[in-house]
Amino acid sequence: MNYVTQVHESIQSIEKTQWNALLGRQDEPTPFMRHEYLNALETSRSATPETGWRSRFVTLEDKHTLLAACPLYLKTHSYGEYVFDWAWAQAYERHGLAYYPKALVAVPFTPVPGSRLLAQSDVLRKALLEEVLLLCQSWQVSSLHLLFTSEDDQRATSDVGLMARQTVQFHWQNPRLPQVSSFDDFLMTLNQDKRKKIRQERHKVNQAGVVFKTIEGRHMVQEDWEFFYRCYSQTYYEHGNAPYLSREFFEAQASLMPDNWLLFKAQQGGDDIACSLIGLEREPSTHRPKVAYGRYWGALKRVDCLHFEACYYQPLSWCIEHGVDRFEGGAQGEHKMARALLPVATQSAHWLAHPSFASAVENFLQREGEGVSEYLEHLKTRNPIKTPS
Repeated sequence: MNYVTQVHESIQSIEKTQWNALLGRQDEPTPFMRHEYLNALETSRSATPETGWRSRFVTLEDKHTLLAACPLYLKTHSYGEYVFDWAWAQAYERHGLAYYPKALVAVPFTPVPGSRLLAQSDVLRKALLEEVLLLCQSWQVSSLHLLFTSEDDQRATSDVGLMARQTVQFHWQNPRLPQVSSFDDFLMTLNQDKRKKIRQERHKVNQAGVVFKTIEGRHMVQEDWEFFYRCYSQTYYEHGNAPYLSREFFEAQASLMPDNWLLFKAQQGGDDIACSLIGLEREPSTHRPKVAYGRYWGALKRVDCLHFEACYYQPLSWCIEHGVDRFEGGAQGEHKMARALLPVATQSAHWLAHPSFASAVENFLQREGEGVSEYLEHLKTRNPIKTPS
């Protein structure tokens, strides 16, 4: 197939309509791979060379038609990725080798599984990945990493010989049962001890006089976004870190992608005290919310169990009411199982230029993969869902 490989330093040089149309054809599209989202990371200075993210968007084009594309970043650190390779970098350093810069195909600061190699066909997807590998070799980077990939991506990475790695996240799947039309109905599908625990946690929040207001993104006003950012940034600062995402990034979301966000705002005594911001993937034809993503949370005041209410129970209740297929709780967090978010394996793929280190990492990933499989089997024994009688 005839195509021209292009490397773009900015996603702004790629036509937005073509990029988003290509994304819409993938097996696992997410709002975080939209042109608007990636562009906001760039223009808000959240993911730029100054913060360790040098963008190199790779495209395959034919007569100005976008055939395949992916976001690629040259990284000078491993922050904001959620698939951890710090030990690999330290091993390189001990042997006097440079691990950075490395190449990353991922969405910065966003551990959400989905399509990364956007292509019109499987053949083009594999061709795109092969071109990315050639670029990595010519740039003499230490390695290439594709994070939180889709099933189509995984077939392509396997075909070209990349090493696979599994991590674990916790997702809620809509049971689609006729008798489950409310949160109380949902609770009845859980084991008694889990049901009791959730009710106790919700009671504590209720007894503290906390109520919630739900605001869809298109109805969020500037004051809502400003309050959210106060909560979001304070949570980072309380943990001794500056927030990854700037105020300007969320201002761009308010204007460019309002239908992809949902805010749960906690109020006590008439004062706004906390909130969680949820991402939404919508069905293109009906605009129905298909998937919800737990993304950001913050609080200006401490209330016992408020985090669970804002980040799990309010979103789950909304998802049940609106017929959402799946709620993804974000990276890590075994405690989510007690809230009926069940373990799922997420995938990444890796290539290392140095043959000896590639062999060592391959051996490590084999052992790690066996451990992850055992861990998933162990978690199955703790399923909070009642066994049908």
